[in-house]
Amino acid sequence: MQKRDEKVGENLVRHFLTILLPILVTQLSMYAMSFFDTLMSGQASPEDLAGVAIGSSIWVPVYTGLSGILSAITPIVAQLLGAGKQEQVAPKVIQGLYLALLLAFVVLLSGKLTLFPLLSLMDLEPEVRRIAFHYLVALSFGMVPVFVYAVIRSFIDALGYTRVTMIITLVSVPLNVFLNDVLIFGKYGFPALGGVGAGVASAITYWIIMFISMSVIHFSKPFAGYHIFRSFQRVSFRVWKELLGIGVPIGLAIFLEVSIFALVALLMSRFDTATIAAHQAAMNFATLLYMIPLSISMALTIVVGYEVGARRFAAARHYTLLGVGAALFMALFNTLILSLFNRQVAGLYTNDPVVLELTRQFLSYAIFFQFLDAIATPIYGTLRGYKDVKATFYLTLISYWAISLPLGHVLAVRTHFGASGYWIGLITGVGVLTFSILLRLIWIQRRRFLLNDVE
Repeated sequence: MQKRDEKVGENLVRHFLTILLPILVTQLSMYAMSFFDTLMSGQASPEDLAGVAIGSSIWVPVYTGLSGILSAITPIVAQLLGAGKQEQVAPKVIQGLYLALLLAFVVLLSGKLTLFPLLSLMDLEPEVRRIAFHYLVALSFGMVPVFVYAVIRSFIDALGYTRVTMIITLVSVPLNVFLNDVLIFGKYGFPALGGVGAGVASAITYWIIMFISMSVIHFSKPFAGYHIFRSFQRVSFRVWKELLGIGVPIGLAIFLEVSIFALVALLMSRFDTATIAAHQAAMNFATLLYMIPLSISMALTIVVGYEVGARRFAAARHYTLLGVGAALFMALFNTLILSLFNRQVAGLYTNDPVVLELTRQFLSYAIFFQFLDAIATPIYGTLRGYKDVKATFYLTLISYWAISLPLGHVLAVRTHFGASGYWIGLITGVGVLTFSILLRLIWIQRRRFLLNDVE
């Protein structure tokens, strides 16, 4: 009996790692585009770094929130596969692609109407405002492909072929870095666009990723067997309702989480350019480290969703414990890196001594994020695998917008903490969220076990 349990445990670990590792490489590779945008813009000038920081602070919440809506494809497809209903997969994916096109159009229209007035309201230096505006205009040419790819990737990952999306993304990263180098600094006869060039490079890369992924699911097995692009379907508002019913709470929860960090970056505009640049540099590196628990979260959505669809709730619970344990182990490793190489990490972003010291200070706060994210983020993924998304949205709303933001603003404006007050507020909100969604997960899993026993 013991040997059989050990064998089952080994199989769970092996399967989880098979799903997780390609997702991790993919997330790191996708984030590498934003990472190199910020890093290389900072080498151009502090104004370029600050401009890209402000532009990213506006774009990232929009992208992550709306792509979060589209990520509803993952738990839906995973549960269909677990339940043996493969024939229902293609209609869901096709409707997801239609929805992606609609969301891209909404973003483009909204940006045209609100971008310039929004930047005008901010207390920015004229050059920083100019760079932020044109960086976002350049990114807008990549709206359609980035949202279409979000659906295709969710479909591929839900089937368990996470290595495919890893390869697609790995191909695009060197190209993005090359385009950044050419367009930011002006090489091979191209003009030096500074931070704006980073936006142009990213938009081009988005189109390449989309065309590669479309070719893969159209021609390659097993994806071609689902006939995603081989038949026309009318828009189904019934399927849209299902997608939005799961996706909107996911997207809103992600938007609330990401936008609070973005809003803090915007509130930093009341400080000088050096503080804005240092905050963005530290947050950029902290977000890079966040890709580890985020990847674990995405893997948990797939494996837990599949097990829940197959009504194997014990396996779903084991996957959750495995994911949280792996995230905590990596948080310990990241803490060691930040503690030993604080100055070296800050030096990656800038040579300016003032920005360097401020970045080192902000990086020290990132250590606290590592441990809280190591618990909260995998739990997010597990709950999505259960399709339990509404409660997470409300808990995120309370933790960030009722606790983090007010506390951080008071500390930043009315105490000696200054800009660091916002970081303290964020850490407090993440702590509250971590505790609350942990309780939610315990309740959900106990209820599933009870229902399974009754059946």
